[in-house]
Amino acid sequence: MWNRSVVRVALGVFLFLGLFLPTVQAENESPAAGQMQTHLSDTSLTGGITYTQQFFRVESYWNVTSVDIHLDYQMSQLLQNERSSVTLYMNGTPFHSFRPQLGEKVQQQLDLTVPASMIIKGVNTLMVQGHLETNAPTVQNACLPTDNRDNWLQIAKSSRIAVNYSSVPIQDSIQDFQRHFIGQDSVTNGQIAIAVAPENTAPELEAATYALSGLAKVNQVTDKPIPLTTYSSDMTKTKKALILVSLYEHLPAEVKAVIKEGDVAQKAVLQLLDLNGVKTLVITSNDATLLIKAGRLAANQTLLTQINAPLKEVLASTEVDTPAVNVSRTLPLTESGDKLVGDRHREKAYFISLPGNRSIADGSKLRINFRYARNVDFDRSLVTILVNDTPIGSKRLSTELADGDHMELTIPKTLNISGNFTVKAAFDLELKNNSCLANEDQMPWAFVEKDSLLQLNTKDRTELLFNNYPYPFLRDGSYNQVTVVLPTTRDVYMYQSLTNVFNLLGRYAQTNTGNVQYLAGNLQPDQLKGRQIIAIGSYEDNAVIAANNDKLYFRYGAGGQGFISNEKLSIESGYGKRIGSLQLIDSPYQSGFGLMAVTGSRPEYAYLASKLIGSEGSLWQVFGDGAITDADGNVQAYRFKKEAASAPSTALDDILARKDVLGFMAAAGLVALLVILSLILMIRKYAKKKRRDLR
Repeated sequence: MWNRSVVRVALGVFLFLGLFLPTVQAENESPAAGQMQTHLSDTSLTGGITYTQQFFRVESYWNVTSVDIHLDYQMSQLLQNERSSVTLYMNGTPFHSFRPQLGEKVQQQLDLTVPASMIIKGVNTLMVQGHLETNAPTVQNACLPTDNRDNWLQIAKSSRIAVNYSSVPIQDSIQDFQRHFIGQDSVTNGQIAIAVAPENTAPELEAATYALSGLAKVNQVTDKPIPLTTYSSDMTKTKKALILVSLYEHLPAEVKAVIKEGDVAQKAVLQLLDLNGVKTLVITSNDATLLIKAGRLAANQTLLTQINAPLKEVLASTEVDTPAVNVSRTLPLTESGDKLVGDRHREKAYFISLPGNRSIADGSKLRINFRYARNVDFDRSLVTILVNDTPIGSKRLSTELADGDHMELTIPKTLNISGNFTVKAAFDLELKNNSCLANEDQMPWAFVEKDSLLQLNTKDRTELLFNNYPYPFLRDGSYNQVTVVLPTTRDVYMYQSLTNVFNLLGRYAQTNTGNVQYLAGNLQPDQLKGRQIIAIGSYEDNAVIAANNDKLYFRYGAGGQGFISNEKLSIESGYGKRIGSLQLIDSPYQSGFGLMAVTGSRPEYAYLASKLIGSEGSLWQVFGDGAITDADGNVQAYRFKKEAASAPSTALDDILARKDVLGFMAAAGLVALLVILSLILMIRKYAKKKRRDLR
């Protein structure tokens, strides 16, 4: 029988474990598990050796356990099984190969797991490469070129990459909070939001807009906006990260319990708190001007990622501005050079960032310097330069220039490029008697040198059309004196409309130095002079829309209950009450400025209109200067402004647009002046000599 003291000790140990063990487990709770899927696009590959690439991102705070790949594919029924193969590469390293199994089943599936050791933080590249042969060579024709038209591999869009991971909790720093806030899992799953107090004021909305714009610019999930909404304690049940922008007097009680009023005297703060288990970055101040400045700091992603602490104070002297955008400049295409390896078609793309209102002007040039292997078939190998997948020039490779070749090209103005674009160098590296040679990874190769440059000249696109959006609200990457006129009723649809408008504008905004102003109610015309206006709401609850109804292309009928027919479209009276409209007109308040109406008879229909300019994926549906949309997704866009006859360009205009020509003309003029001066001096000299001889 046990001693009573032993029993007491055992019971005490049991109670100790019962009381404290759950606490210990909670503190050391394992990171949350998740899965992020990336779907491949429909791809059709043809040719003997062909490949496609798919990119997917791994966040810095993920611990990847595995990556699963599912391929749905079809292959040519004429393929020779024993001579054809498909190889999958992860970040340039092969990890799986298979031979096509031809049978009655048209579409085939492949499921496999990528070793976690091959996955890197940041952008990963999956390459699917096919070696496809339809003809079984005989001894007589073993080295003859083959017809590749029947060699094809199709990958369906149902194919996907699934990253399985555990997420490390948000650490106690603004830097780490920012990483989690814009993480693709956070955005995709709707676990984040930027919130303002329900009784918010214009400065609070302005500061929140700057913060939203900066975060939208770095959001990797282009089809999911970052919500702008009003704060409620219920948000902590569905979110993992929040940003709360508010004047101190409007902060909820649970925040005031942590941040005291004295903490924001003569300053603003960005302070990371834990509210009911949710990491919340509070941006607050007693001073509206400092609150706006703190919002601009939140828009400066470079600064935000450098704050390795839970608190940042913003004073009147704090530097928060991003550098100005230089839109006409010389850009290197690559920092250290890029190597392309393997035979057949190989390409490297370079992304060029340009403000949305700027287009490429005359005189923009490319100089591509490159080297390549000497073992290619120089009769069949060449390099092609493409801009936005449109070829602008090609050159055959040659053995004499293999160690140092180059191309100089002028970008044609007929491409009408505006905003961001892509320059691509595509090499076709053909080998002699390729069907007789084993394919080696390192043969052949090409290398794009780091001194390859783009000389970029740009000009404004200033016509008030959605084709030029986001002009006029952004100019050279900065908000262009924008005024948002809000409806008198602020409901959930209004905030969703703001979410759409500023998520896309934020993607184009390259600086945080522009100006966005919020107004509501009955306004004086002087308040809208010199401003680019965005009016959101209906005829009944937005005074600017009601006052300028006669200037709209899609106008409201008597009483403002719905849209009526115009010269472009017949609108049934009931249908006119169930549609939203997006319209871009000249500002009635000052010449040279614009007004965009995001409007509908009810808030939900104005929200439908805002979705058209909520992402780049929907913006393509809008052109001209007026559009309508309905709940079924039908979009009709029109141009109402008459096209102005373009004045023929003069020789002087062309010369003034070309800095290189101006320099040449100046040099030629100087030489001509010197020649004329020399002639004058010579004439005077010989005239004097002649007069002396006559004496």
